Amino acid sequence: MTGVLVTGGTGKTGAALVEQLRGAGVPVRIASRRPSAVDPDAIRFDWEDPSTHEAALRGVNRVFLVPPVDSVDPLPLAGPFLRRARRAGVRRVVLLGSAIVLPNAPSALELAAQVRAEPGWVVLRASGFMQNFLRPHPLGERINRLGEIRTAAGDGKVGWIDVRDIAAAAAALLGEPAVRVARDDYLLTGPESLSYGDAAAAITAQAGRRIRVRRIESDEQAAAYRAAGLPAEFAAALATVEDGIRRGREDRVSTAVLDLTGRPPRTFARFVAEHANEWRAK
Repeated sequence: MTGVLVTGGTGKTGAALVEQLRGAGVPVRIASRRPSAVDPDAIRFDWEDPSTHEAALRGVNRVFLVPPVDSVDPLPLAGPFLRRARRAGVRRVVLLGSAIVLPNAPSALELAAQVRAEPGWVVLRASGFMQNFLRPHPLGERINRLGEIRTAAGDGKVGWIDVRDIAAAAAALLGEPAVRVARDDYLLTGPESLSYGDAAAAITAQAGRRIRVRRIESDEQAAAYRAAGLPAEFAAALATVEDGIRRGREDRVSTAVLDLTGRPPRTFARFVAEHANEWRAK
């Protein structure tokens, strides 16, 4: 089929993108490790199993690429897939990258560079997800269960973004007709930067339940991520990111969502109002 392959199609951003593309009448193939048995356009796709890649790419001309998750080294798996996509005649790849660069992860930067090097291919560097404040993310689990945000980021701020706005930006680049690509790299953020304290106050106001912020050191945070099931190397990298947030490295806001979609991104206050029941005392 001529259409869009959405890798990670059942994840937060991928599922939102599928909904938006299908709502606009764009043919979509949903790639995931556990495809739906009732969706004729769902297909098995596993980064660890290259034999699944050719069938996923067959007949599509656009790809939304979510690289291997929970890894600081995605290039060994994603690089060969990109080369296969080029040979298959894919005219546009939109890579879901991150505005927050993990330490000791040069291959993630190399992967983005390979995408940018191909004419018409684009990298979306998304800031921290608002949906991280919801379950099953460890941050959301802790808020729901204990009414607490535990962080090593201090008063540092992040331009939190709703995954639906990331999906909308991707849909603009992958739809029919696609928007004209003005750049090969877009920083995607929400409309404002907020600290974890700001986020806790917003949730408290809407949920009617006090959400506390507990400040810890980065080694404690790494241990917490490991306890939540993340690989040790990835857990350490995420904890180190919070040091960068504390130093102000992620205090950035862009207009890219508005530029690509014609509408501003959702505010954190709107996101919290829509999900207030998630955090209310049971």
